[in-house]
Amino acid sequence: MQKSILITGCSSGIGLDAAHGMRARGWRVFASCRQQRDCDRLRAQGFDSPLIDYTDSDSITSGLQQVLDATGGTLDALFNNGAHGLPGAVEDVPIEGLRLIFETNVFGWHELTRQVIPVMRAQGHGRIVQNSSVLGLVAFPWRGAYVATKYAIEGLTDTLRLELRDTDIKVILIEPGPVTSKIRVNAIPVFERFIDWKSSALRQRYEETLLKRLYESSGPDKFELPASAVTAKLAHAVESKRPRPRYYVTTPTYIAGYLRRILPTRAIDRILSDI
Repeated sequence: MQKSILITGCSSGIGLDAAHGMRARGWRVFASCRQQRDCDRLRAQGFDSPLIDYTDSDSITSGLQQVLDATGGTLDALFNNGAHGLPGAVEDVPIEGLRLIFETNVFGWHELTRQVIPVMRAQGHGRIVQNSSVLGLVAFPWRGAYVATKYAIEGLTDTLRLELRDTDIKVILIEPGPVTSKIRVNAIPVFERFIDWKSSALRQRYEETLLKRLYESSGPDKFELPASAVTAKLAHAVESKRPRPRYYVTTPTYIAGYLRRILPTRAIDRILSDI
């Protein structure tokens, strides 16, 4: 029987590449998006594309139900991927902005995962793959809100893996670094909505660093890989008989994981403080 996978955040970037890549490998792909126009575009490309907005519980339930109706009540794999950033200094992030990014990047993932687990328990197997980040391993300046969500996902995922150890439901983290996507562009309206940088005590540093990086595209980042690099790890995570608990994707992720193991916190702080 054809295996099925639900992938979130498929309008562009990692999710879109994963949808095409997994379909090419013979999977039935349910490529979800949070906006109807993106779902319509993917349906025109031949995908099943349920509407799932992580900030809307009703859409999470109805989107998953569409998947289960199409498969006869089964789902072999879930790839939680949809997320957004909120750049800015931690002291400038209002609680409303922090709530919003947690709703999308953590609470929505958790809600969908909790609804999928009983399906996988009933069928006796499944793979839950979480798209974390190098920022789930180490913190970078100006990315505190996003870092907080990825640290939360790391903790929830590690715990869930332990709790499901006596089942055939495998829980896996993918940890990319710089990967070609629209996350920078998509973060601009969120930044403009929540961050009053002109009134910040760090205004000069915003002007010298963050604003240039946010608004001025300078081409690919150093060590940046295409989204297909994540898809390759996803394929191994859902197809291997013994998937790894973690998959690093880019050179910075391997470096961050290594430094975290061998260096004291102060040394890591010195290295990362000017990134």
